[in-house]
Amino acid sequence: MRFQILSVFPNLVTQYCAATILQRAQQTGKIIVQATDIRDFSTDKHKTVDDTPYGGGPGMVMKPEPIYKALESIDALPFSAISGLKKVQRIVTGKVVQKRKRVVLLSPRGRQFDQRVAEEWGKLDELVLICGRYEGIDQRVVDHLVDEEISVGPYVLAGGELGALIIIEAIARLIPGVLGNPDSLVEETHSSLEKEYPHYTKPAEFHGWKVPDVLLSGDHKKIEEWRKKQPG
Repeated sequence: MRFQILSVFPNLVTQYCAATILQRAQQTGKIIVQATDIRDFSTDKHKTVDDTPYGGGPGMVMKPEPIYKALESIDALPFSAISGLKKVQRIVTGKVVQKRKRVVLLSPRGRQFDQRVAEEWGKLDELVLICGRYEGIDQRVVDHLVDEEISVGPYVLAGGELGALIIIEAIARLIPGVLGNPDSLVEETHSSLEKEYPHYTKPAEFHGWKVPDVLLSGDHKKIEEWRKKQPG
């Protein structure tokens, strides 16, 4: 699966994805993570990607043109947003039928991201995540260039990069072969309505705090019954 991230701080994404399970997933070819710098598509020498809002108000708003060009560079524009000549070229080359791809804007007003969404998007071939900054993004990006807005929680962050990383990791770990132990996915806290049971490891006693005797008994039936009774 390919993850395409559009950001004004692409290094925030690439540095995190160069570690932990995401690094291994890329090395083994399970996923591809590519970060595109929106500033590369600015039209002025200062690499400006924002401007003051029409109608007044605080903060700055990200301009639509750099985002449009960034999406165009990775072939992620919707067919309706492509110019006439390029539409013809796409039809002639047979590129009208898109891969299973979704273009998403990270936004606090979007649909709430959860495990169900991770499972839904894990079936895609490609996921494009646009990371907002400043006061917001020009509404024309929302109206014409993305499939939907998504939120990682009921709070506001300085930008969408952290949310994008949350989404990448939540989806990547669902891809077969990404996790070292596939059994780790069998019982996940948010993969079912039941919460995950408490975990213990060696030593059996630490600082006077003991592991429940049933877990040391070797009786798997009793252990399973104990786990089902735990509040999580």
